[in-house]
Amino acid sequence: MTLMTIRQSNLRVAMGGLGRLLVVLAAVGLVGCTLGPNFTQPDALNSPSYLPDPKTDFVSAGIPGGEAQRIVHDLDIPGRWWGVFQSSQLNGLIDAALRANPDIRAAAASLKAARENARAQRATLFPTIQGGFGASQNQTPSSLSSVTADNSYIYGLFTLGLTLTYNLDLWGANRRQIESLDALAEAQCFQLEGAYLSLTSNVVAAAILEASLRAQTEATQRVIAAQRETLAILRRQSGLGEISGADVVAQEAALAQVEASLPPLQKALAQQRNLLVSLIGRLPSEQLAEQFRLSDLRLPEELPLSLPSQMVRQRPDVRAAEANLHSASALVGVATANQFPNITINAGINTTSLSTDTLFGPGLAGSVVGVNILQTIIDGGALAAKKRAAQAGLEQADAQYRSTVITAFRNVADTLRALEYDAITLKATVNAERAAATSLAISRRRLELGETTYIVVLTAELLYQQAVLNRVQAQAARYTDTAALFQALGGGWWNRDSPRHDPKDGAPRCRPPESRKQG
Repeated sequence: MTLMTIRQSNLRVAMGGLGRLLVVLAAVGLVGCTLGPNFTQPDALNSPSYLPDPKTDFVSAGIPGGEAQRIVHDLDIPGRWWGVFQSSQLNGLIDAALRANPDIRAAAASLKAARENARAQRATLFPTIQGGFGASQNQTPSSLSSVTADNSYIYGLFTLGLTLTYNLDLWGANRRQIESLDALAEAQCFQLEGAYLSLTSNVVAAAILEASLRAQTEATQRVIAAQRETLAILRRQSGLGEISGADVVAQEAALAQVEASLPPLQKALAQQRNLLVSLIGRLPSEQLAEQFRLSDLRLPEELPLSLPSQMVRQRPDVRAAEANLHSASALVGVATANQFPNITINAGINTTSLSTDTLFGPGLAGSVVGVNILQTIIDGGALAAKKRAAQAGLEQADAQYRSTVITAFRNVADTLRALEYDAITLKATVNAERAAATSLAISRRRLELGETTYIVVLTAELLYQQAVLNRVQAQAARYTDTAALFQALGGGWWNRDSPRHDPKDGAPRCRPPESRKQG
């Protein structure tokens, strides 16, 4: 038999022993139990509606952007819910934000890290095999006998070996830890969906507010122009001696007051533009081509309303809170299992030689198989305290979940009330604006004919100015309320067709609502 044959034979024997040991370890691992509570999905809240007296129809204001709206129960929400406003500029801006917003990238990276941590913990279910090679140069004192067969006092020593370590998860500590980390990864997935929803909602709200501020600015500029015309009329009448100079001064003061209200609106509009630029991941110094006007947006006539039991399965924040509750439940099992003995199996195969050429020679291989059982006897109550802390953490997570659900219900209820009363407000402000415009036109005509006083015209101008601003704000509120309803119901993430972030990061794979699962 050649030396190479002997080496291969020794190696086959060693590896065969390791293989049989792995089979035994796998069989032992299968008989282990899992301590601690098994997580169950929280019971759905038994509530048939969000409000005691819900309204399903919202009145029309008789103008574009003030159409009548009605609630359609259990109408599904599209993945690109902002498309209901039928604005290509808004669609393009949101697409740009989803591609470049750094908060989305940060949330996607956090999801990736959470998933990798779960994968790393899952590896604890398998044995760990490590290979090692050691080399040393040794010298035996001349006063002692040489340890080598050829009586050399200086010699090299080479060691090559494999070590196997396996923690028998008999009580399920590792499995519960994996369960906890998987739940945290799921929570992070829903946090990413929540970041998507927050970003898209913020862009929509910012665009609507920009349109509102632009309309208010333009309305104020029209009022300023009208008041300047009134001032010119008063100055002519004053020159003819028809009115006193006090009336002219009063109009100049009123004009100055309206002019003073314009810069704050312009400032707010400029800051809103900066916000939109930052939401799409750019610097404020970069120009934003899109400009939004209320007349460019369409108000959807049909609004979705999910059942309360379905809403809690759609909201990313509620699902994230549920996943955190699941994680806390699993940690109770970890703390419980840690109170029981920890059993570890170690096995090793090594060969030692004075030269690398003879490492696999006959008679040089050695092996060891051992079992370590470690049981904490006295620890000052640390393990018991950790278990109580885990149970308290579970109670905390349960309370936080309940709080999140209550907040979700309140969000939907608040939005439904806003839709109801803001529709009524817009109708009233439209009527008030029309009446104020008619009153102002009559007052100006009578002033030109000398049939009324300046004070009447000034009062009519101020009433009209306030009526226009109120109408613009109320009109913008209708759009904002509509967007808020889609956000409060979860935003339709379960109907998204493709990933929104960098494909190399992997698309989110959050579990969709049970009744919304796609085939």
